[in-house]
Amino acid sequence: MPRQPIEPPAEADPTARTVASYELVAADYARETAGGGLSDGLARLVEAVPGGHVLEIGSGPGWDADALEEAGLRVRRTDVTQAFIDLQQERGQQVERLDVVSDDLGGPYDAVVALAVLQHVPRSALARVLGRMAASLAPGGALLLAVRTGEGERWEVGDSGNPYYVALWEEGELIDLLVAAGLRVEWQEVSSDSEDSDWVSLLARIT
Repeated sequence: MPRQPIEPPAEADPTARTVASYELVAADYARETAGGGLSDGLARLVEAVPGGHVLEIGSGPGWDADALEEAGLRVRRTDVTQAFIDLQQERGQQVERLDVVSDDLGGPYDAVVALAVLQHVPRSALARVLGRMAASLAPGGALLLAVRTGEGERWEVGDSGNPYYVALWEEGELIDLLVAAGLRVEWQEVSSDSEDSDWVSLLARIT
């Protein structure tokens, strides 16, 4: 069922309210997304930085990190949602709490991965966040991201009944932000998911 736009929750901080919603659905989300393996974007990243050290923003249940590690990369798993951290720790994974908007990202890394997470970053903050990601990369490092496409920002509610802040971006807008952060786009792809949403995936490198 497609996500439904709603009126902004009263006095809602976009990041805090969205994280609170994910805290409630983490277990269901993990079950629904298990078993994906390497996506095309992740496979390209493995080729771009073989054996490299990767920072993953928004690891969630950790399925993508599992696939990257099986392909020979070393992954620093992070998430801002405690329920996802708990899920990964319960299955023996090391994962840290990290807020991409406000926390030190560390580095340098051979790559940074942020899939299906940056759409929850306020539009006004994304340029700064991408700049911080770029600054955390080693020379020649790569950034892989996937973001919902569209215009503007809004609040949505899914089947769970929980509200989520979503910032939508046109492909050209994202490319401009990446270039401004000192990155060169090497691969891009637009795809649709089962909820009638379009996504743009981009692989970029430090110029």
